[in-house]
Amino acid sequence: MHAPSTVALTRRWISAEPGTWGHNDPMSQHGHGGHGHGHDQDRGWRGFLRYMRMLPKMWRSPVSRDVVRELVPQPGERVVDIGAGMGPATMLAAKAGASVVAVDPTPYMRRIVAGRRLAHAYRGRISVVDGAAESVPAADHSVDALWTVNTMHHWTDLDAAVHEMQRVLRPGGRVLLVDEDFDDPMHPAYAHMQERRAHRAQHFIEIDPAALAAKLTAAGFTTAEGSTGTIASRPVRVVRATR
Repeated sequence: MHAPSTVALTRRWISAEPGTWGHNDPMSQHGHGGHGHGHDQDRGWRGFLRYMRMLPKMWRSPVSRDVVRELVPQPGERVVDIGAGMGPATMLAAKAGASVVAVDPTPYMRRIVAGRRLAHAYRGRISVVDGAAESVPAADHSVDALWTVNTMHHWTDLDAAVHEMQRVLRPGGRVLLVDEDFDDPMHPAYAHMQERRAHRAQHFIEIDPAALAAKLTAAGFTTAEGSTGTIASRPVRVVRATR
């Protein structure tokens, strides 16, 4: 019998589940298997290789750092990181004492976060689960704070995402949704992103933060504001809201 090739092993790693992360966590009781969400361009070999090239920037993100600082997760709080990626915000929130559910629709990202948490004493406060903005694996009214960094343009159903935020957040729950604005010439990656878009057909949507804030208001959030601005000295589109 021949040993599996490196290509076969890597393909298996990309597509396989990292295990039932958070299986016994009450936040995982909401069914999320087969949610069918997540952008097509994040899947398979192309998505994997694209993100591996971005690993140094995604491992430590100044925007994620400042998002966690603004939300100020507290010891004992339950918080959700939607589209956790490689986990920079997840690690910071868990270090601060919060119980964090790192949600991501791509198996290889979940494997990275699951492996990364093992290096930290606070690993028991991190659950890594399959899900997306449109299907958050958390019980009703169980979340104190929720955020996302650079994933809104991956969302496939804004109304479903708004419904899920309204469902999982407790009254008074805090929301911070951020996409870096790579179309702003002041962004340090502006030239690089413009070149990439000129050579590749990207099919991501651009979120209007004011329109998303209006949807949150209509869903019953007590405050919701969408705007452009800067976080970590980078231009961003941002939505801040309170349930």
